[in-house]
Amino acid sequence: MVAPDLLWECVKNQSCFIKKRKNFPVMTSEPGNLCGVNKFQFSGLASKNVLGLDAKKAGKKESIVLTTRSKKESRQYRPGVMLVTTGIKKGKKQGPEQLKKIIGATWNRPELLDMALKKYKKIKQSFRKRKVAKKAA
Repeated sequence: MVAPDLLWECVKNQSCFIKKRKNFPVMTSEPGNLCGVNKFQFSGLASKNVLGLDAKKAGKKESIVLTTRSKKESRQYRPGVMLVTTGIKKGKKQGPEQLKKIIGATWNRPELLDMALKKYKKIKQSFRKRKVAKKAA
């Protein structure tokens, strides 16, 4: 496999996932990118430690999905099965505990855990439906 630094140099300005806008930092929509920022630290294409947290909607059902890189060596070379998605519980205590268990066992990067917990809360908050206020006639 190619060295991650070399792969990043090839991908950082030429990826199809890059989103550029005036007066904004360069963003990316690649799978496995936790913050959506186009940096090697968060890259889902070049980094060995891939971590992404996204909302997934199937019909009316909404779920939270964690994306990581497969631990199997044979999958590292096949882009179609390289990333593994895991469902995260939406409970008040179960979801953060599951994230702590998965991220804590895999990486020793507490800043990623903090960012993942913040994003988890924002995704969960986005699932709330607005209440329609009825006006008295």
